[in-house]
Amino acid sequence: MISGGLKRVVSRFSGNQDGPLLIVIGALHGNEKAGVEAIRLMKKMLEVEPITNPDFHFKGAFVGLIGNLQAYQSNKRFIDADLNRIWTKKNIKSDELTSSEATEQKQLIKAIKKEVRKNNPSEVVILDLHSTSSAGGIFTIPTKHTRSIKVGNTLHAPLITGMLDDVKGTLLGYYSQKKVCNLPITGIVFEAGQHEDPLSINRAIAAITNCMKAIGNVRVEDVENIHDKLLISYSKDLPKQSKLIYKHSISPPDAFRMSPGYQNFQVIKKGEILAYDVNGPVLSPTSGRILMPLYQSQGAEGFYIIKEEI
Repeated sequence: MISGGLKRVVSRFSGNQDGPLLIVIGALHGNEKAGVEAIRLMKKMLEVEPITNPDFHFKGAFVGLIGNLQAYQSNKRFIDADLNRIWTKKNIKSDELTSSEATEQKQLIKAIKKEVRKNNPSEVVILDLHSTSSAGGIFTIPTKHTRSIKVGNTLHAPLITGMLDDVKGTLLGYYSQKKVCNLPITGIVFEAGQHEDPLSINRAIAAITNCMKAIGNVRVEDVENIHDKLLISYSKDLPKQSKLIYKHSISPPDAFRMSPGYQNFQVIKKGEILAYDVNGPVLSPTSGRILMPLYQSQGAEGFYIIKEEI
């Protein structure tokens, strides 16, 4: 589909052998552009690789999609509603919703189904690339499925469990319970860093590369360990696995304002003033580590609190 001349499918690469289909989605939130740039660069890297490495073989297919075209063009998280919070059966079945994101959702569903049907893959994996408004470490959000956790671990970033249970209406929450063309979907979210950090693009490329290696698109010997090093170095000293224990939901009337200076994985204490709203100071209900403190105008969660498991 095209919006203002911009195509939803921004990259497509097929190998000369059958195999898994990796669908990488960037800009499900329109202001998170690092993922889209990483997708474009990944295609160029794949096209050049056979020239520099004649033994290179790619199995299956790689497809890169822009999640929210309208918001991407407007450099906004969303236009009418958060596209990563409306993936419920009720919304998807409804023909009465007229929001920009309802249209985006329907087009995205069609695009994903079309790619699965076209490629007839042995496996389907969706890698959903994001970035955060705050600085700090990278992380991965798997679904409950064993395959998702296994692939997520290869991205060398802290795993956050329980997120897709508590945050309703996400794309991967929907596809983790659904088959497309009779094939189950393995889904992983990768948070590449802060929105404007140029290295967020590099980390997203590394995540795509490692995902390709993990599911068998490419051979281990064809992948440079620079990708592992980049991700490992940025995850240094961060907990390997944590569980979501608190989500602070907000709405526009709250006039929520995050206190300055908080970063992903920063240790916080119970009773600490984390933000302010119309009722005054917002205190942390528990000790733990803060995740995704909100430093942008749009968003339905002010912050999350996680607890280290490993």
